[in-house]
Amino acid sequence: MTDICCIGHITRDKIITPESTVYMAGGTSFYMSYGISRLPKMVSYELVTKVGKGQFPEVEKLRQAGIDVRCYDSRHTVYFENKYGANSDNRTQRVLAKADPFTLEEMKPLEAKVFHLGSLLADDFSPEVVEYLSTKGQVSIDVQGYLREVSGEQVRAVDWKDKERILACTDILKLNEHEMEVITHSRNPRTVALQLADMGVKEVIITLGSYGSLIYCEGRFYEVPAYKPQVLVDATGCGDTYSTGYLWMRLQGASCEEAGRFAAAMCTLKLEHSGPFDKTLADIHRVMRRK
Repeated sequence: MTDICCIGHITRDKIITPESTVYMAGGTSFYMSYGISRLPKMVSYELVTKVGKGQFPEVEKLRQAGIDVRCYDSRHTVYFENKYGANSDNRTQRVLAKADPFTLEEMKPLEAKVFHLGSLLADDFSPEVVEYLSTKGQVSIDVQGYLREVSGEQVRAVDWKDKERILACTDILKLNEHEMEVITHSRNPRTVALQLADMGVKEVIITLGSYGSLIYCEGRFYEVPAYKPQVLVDATGCGDTYSTGYLWMRLQGASCEEAGRFAAAMCTLKLEHSGPFDKTLADIHRVMRRK
């Protein structure tokens, strides 16, 4: 049985910042897989993805990097355009193509302690798929895709369809300050965390950009500070990097607070360059020692 099974589409991304325009692969599955491949092999990992033929070379690159990949065919690959302003917390998106959603049949062969669902668009994972996976292991969800509706090429924030049904079988939920307001109509992260816990979520992680993150776990709140990056280059994949570090630590028995601090340090290193996390465990510990 695998410790962590990440399920999500590999995307084709166009990333526009004030300094440059970069084309690269992306998506939760991409950032988590490369991030975890840079950490010691203390946690077993499998990626389950679904791409169009044009993205098969990216799947092979992942395998060459030592990542266990199960890949299903899709008519298309998800194609995102992410545009950032001077403030990296502000992003506008367009979706130029969509991939096929994951099916119940594709989930049946999977065995893992934790299934991390990297939703990119609202229909990636049906409630039936989530409910089925919850009978096989813990379910960890990144909220972002459930709140994205595509109209033409534009992405707009919407409320989460089937929210109560899915949250009832979710163990770990990660969301940011914008997503929490869409879901609960509250700007108070502590209020949001308590509401989500009442819906059944065991561990609520709310990332707050440069203000750090708030974790609610086992009836307690933990405030995790953000570590200031030496240079701020690209925030794409930062939330996925946080999930990577958090789950990697939790699967080794770390507390929620310890996992959050480790994840925050990984995010800081990710912010300092474009592309997935590419540093080492020693680099993470060095960041955690910063004042």
